[in-house]
Amino acid sequence: MMNNRDQLGYFELASKPILEIKEIFKVKADGFKEEEANQIRAEYGDNEIDYGTEKSLWRYIFEAYFTPFTLVLLSLALISFLTDFVFVEAAEREILGPIIIVVLIVLSGTMSLIQTIRSNQSVEALESMVEVTSAVKREGQYQEIRTEDIVIGDLVRLKAGDMIPADIRLLNSKDLFVSQTSLTGESHPVEKRALDEIEEPTSETDYATLVFTGSEVVSGVGEGVVVRTGNNTLFGGIADAFANELIKTSFDEGIEKTSLLLIRFMGLMAVIVILINGLTKGDWLQALLFGISIAVGLTPEMLPMIVTTNLVKGAKDMKKEGTIVRNLQGIQNFGAIDVLVTDKTGTLTQDNIVLQHHLNIDGEESNRVLRHAYLNSYFQTGLGNLMDKAIIQAGEEELACEKLAYTKVDEIPFDFERRRLSVVVEDQAGKTQMITKGAIEEMLAVSSYVDYAGDILELTDQAREKVLAQVAKLNSQGLRVLGVAQKTNPSPVDAFSVKDESEMVLIGYLAFLDPPKPSTKAAIKALNEHAVNVKIMTGDNELVTVSVAEQVGIPTDHIISGDQLVDKTDKELREIAEKHSLFVKLNPTQKSTLVTILRENGHVVGFLGDGINDSPALRAADVGISVDNAVDIAKESADIILLEKDLMILEKGILAGRKVFGNTMKYIKATTSSNFGNVFSVLIASIFLPFLPMLPIQLLFLGLIYEIASMSLPWDDMDKEYLYLPKKWAASSIQKFMVWFGPTSSIFDVTTFIVTFFLIAPSIAGGQFVNLNEGQQDLFIAIFQSSWFVVSLWTQTLVLYTLRTPKIPFIQSRPSKVVLSITGIGILIGSFAPYTSLGHALGLASLPIQFWGLLTVTVVLYLILVQVVKHIYVKRHGELL
Repeated sequence: MMNNRDQLGYFELASKPILEIKEIFKVKADGFKEEEANQIRAEYGDNEIDYGTEKSLWRYIFEAYFTPFTLVLLSLALISFLTDFVFVEAAEREILGPIIIVVLIVLSGTMSLIQTIRSNQSVEALESMVEVTSAVKREGQYQEIRTEDIVIGDLVRLKAGDMIPADIRLLNSKDLFVSQTSLTGESHPVEKRALDEIEEPTSETDYATLVFTGSEVVSGVGEGVVVRTGNNTLFGGIADAFANELIKTSFDEGIEKTSLLLIRFMGLMAVIVILINGLTKGDWLQALLFGISIAVGLTPEMLPMIVTTNLVKGAKDMKKEGTIVRNLQGIQNFGAIDVLVTDKTGTLTQDNIVLQHHLNIDGEESNRVLRHAYLNSYFQTGLGNLMDKAIIQAGEEELACEKLAYTKVDEIPFDFERRRLSVVVEDQAGKTQMITKGAIEEMLAVSSYVDYAGDILELTDQAREKVLAQVAKLNSQGLRVLGVAQKTNPSPVDAFSVKDESEMVLIGYLAFLDPPKPSTKAAIKALNEHAVNVKIMTGDNELVTVSVAEQVGIPTDHIISGDQLVDKTDKELREIAEKHSLFVKLNPTQKSTLVTILRENGHVVGFLGDGINDSPALRAADVGISVDNAVDIAKESADIILLEKDLMILEKGILAGRKVFGNTMKYIKATTSSNFGNVFSVLIASIFLPFLPMLPIQLLFLGLIYEIASMSLPWDDMDKEYLYLPKKWAASSIQKFMVWFGPTSSIFDVTTFIVTFFLIAPSIAGGQFVNLNEGQQDLFIAIFQSSWFVVSLWTQTLVLYTLRTPKIPFIQSRPSKVVLSITGIGILIGSFAPYTSLGHALGLASLPIQFWGLLTVTVVLYLILVQVVKHIYVKRHGELL
C-alpha cells in the first residue's frame, strides 16, 4: 500500500476506499489541533495559488525604469552622450543634456516604482478586509477559518454557496451539485458523490468522488478531506500554465494604444525636424541633437507614474467611501458604468427580513405552520439565508423549543431550479414527516392536497385559485411569501431524494417583510442623475418586486418574467434588455444572459449581487460588485466589494472612478497638445530662422520643469458636471485634441518669434541679426532663445488650468491647492533661470524689462484664444476630456 500521499495521482485519490484515504492523510475524527495544522502548513505552505502576479523587487524595478517611454529616452540619452560628449573636441564637450535626460528617466521611474509598491500594499490591505472562509473541523468542532489556513488532511464541510477551497475527497454527500465552470468551461452543474469504488474517467474533472479548488457548490451538502492545496491542486496547475498570460483590461489597452500613438508621432516629428534643420542650417550634427531634444520633449515620460498614482489615490478615496477595489485597473470600468443591474433583496431592501405572518390556508395565524417551518429551517444544513434566520428567531420566541422532541432523518437541499427545501424528521413516537418549504408555484407543483382546518382535501383548481389569490394579496402588500407543506411517514425507495417531494399536503404560508432602505430612493435618483440606468433582476415574483420598485422610484411599466424569455430570439432579447427595467422570476443563467446582452448592446454594465444565484451575472458584467458579507462565490466573482449594502456608497464609488479617469485624461491631452504645438512652432521657426529657436539642452530643461509640475494632477479636483456622465477610453479623442489645441499655441509662439527677433533681441544686442558681429549674434540668439523658453514654460503650464475644465478657469472652476502650488513653483524656477548661473550654463541670458510686457500680453491673449477654441471644440465634439 502506498503511504506517500505526495505521490498519489488523482485516480488513486478518487478511487481508494474512504478508510484507506483517512489513514493515508492521517485524518482525525475531531480534526487537527492548531499546533498540528501549523506543522503541516510549514511543510506544504499556505493554501494559496500563485497566479504569476507575485513579482520580485527587481522585476518591479525593471518594469518601472524600462517602459516604452523610458526606453526611448535611454536611446536618446545614449545618442546625445555620443554626439555631444564622446565624438567632439574636448573644448566643445557638453554633458548636461544627457544628464537631464537621465534625470527625467530616474524621476519618472522612481516615482512610478514608489506608486507601484504603494499600489500593491494598498491592494493587499484592502484584500485583507475581504476574507473568504470555509467550515473546517478543528479541535472537535467545525469553525469558519480563512481558506489560506486550510491544510492537507483537514475535514471540510460544504454547502450551497461555498467556494471549494482545496482539492477534496468526499467522505459523505447529499445531492451535492458542483459548478466546475472555472475548470471545464461547462456551465451545467455536475453531481459529486462519496463512493468507495469508481472507474477511471476520461477527464480528471469527471471524478465523482473529488471536488476541486475554484469550483462552486450549487446545491446540496457534503463533507470531505483535503488532499491537495495551493498550486498542487488541479486549478493550481492550470494557473501555473497560464501564469504569464495576463488579461488586458480596457484601461490597459487604452494606455497601450495611447503610448504607441505618441511614440509613432514623436518619431515622425523628430525626423521632420532633423531634416528641416539639417537642410536649412547645414549643421546636421546640431540638427540631430535638436531632433533628439524634440523627441524627448514630445515624450510624456510621467504617464506611467501619473496613471499609477491616480489609481492608488482613487482606491484610497473609494475606501473612504466604503468601497474596496480588488483590481486597481477596474477603477476606470467602475467609472464607465452606464447600466447598473441589481438584485432586489438586501441591495434595495434593508436585508433585515422579519417573519410578519405564519398563516394557515384560510389566512389565519397558525403556530402549527410556524412549527413545521421552524423544524425545516433549524435542521437544514444547505444554503442558509435570512428567511431561515427569521423563521428560527420567530420560532424560538413563540414556540417552546419543540426541536428537542425531533431528530433529523434526512435532507433534500435547496437548489435554484426546484426553489424549495425539504427535511425529514422523526418524533419520539417514531412518526416521520417530510417538511418542505419554498416558492408558492413550486410548492403547488408538488402538492396534491390542502389542509383546511385539519381536514385534508384534494387540491382542486378552485382550491389552487384560492391559494394564489391569498398569496397575491400578501404580495401586493410588499410581503414575500413561501409555502409550507408536509407528508407523514414518507417511504423512500432508497434514500430520500427529489422524487419523494410529491403528493404533499399544503398547510400554509410564511409572509416576510423586507422594506426598502430609507436611502435607496435617493441613491437611485442620484445614479440616474449621473447617467446610470438602474435595472432590477430578481428571482422573486412580480407583485413583490413591483411594490419595492414603486417605493424606490424605479419605473414599473416595463416588467417581464423569466418564463416569458424562454422562447425569445437574440434580437428580441436585445430589445427586451434595453426596454425593460424590472425582470422577475429569473434563474441565474437568465441573469447572466441578460447582462451579457446589455454589454453586447454597447453598455458598460455593473452587476450588484450577493448570493450564489448572482455569481454567473457577476462574472458576465464589466464590473462585478458585491458586499463583504456575501456568499463566497459572490465575493470571489466580484471586482468591487462594498463594505455596506448601500447604493449611496456605490454612487460615490462610481464618481471616484470617473475622477481618476478625468485626471489621467488631463495630463495626456494637455501634455500631448502643448507638445504638438511646440513642435509645430519649431517647424515654422526652423524654416525662417538662421539659428535654432531653442538649444537642445534648453528644450530638455523645459520638459523637466513641466513634467515635475504635471505630477500634481492626480490631486486635482474635477468639475461636478464632468462626473455626471460615464467615461470611456478612446485614443481617437486624443488625436482630435492634439490637432485642435496644438496649432492654437503655435499662433502665439510665432508672434513671440516676430516680436523678439525684430524688437526685443535687436534692442539688447545692438541691431538686427544680419548686421551684428559674432559676439553680438551670440547675445541676440541667447535673448531670443531665453524669451521663447520662458514664454513656452508659462503658456504650457498655464494652459493646464484652461484645458482641465470646459468652464472659465479660476472663475467657474478652480484647480486644487496642490496643483496651484506645484505648477506655481515650476513657473518661478523657469522664470528666474535666465538670471542664474544654471541658466547661463544652459545658454540662457537675462531678459530685459520689456520682455515681461510681451509675456503678459501673450499669455493673456493665448488663454483667451484657448478658451474660445475650447468652447467650439466642446460644442462640436460634446466633451473636452
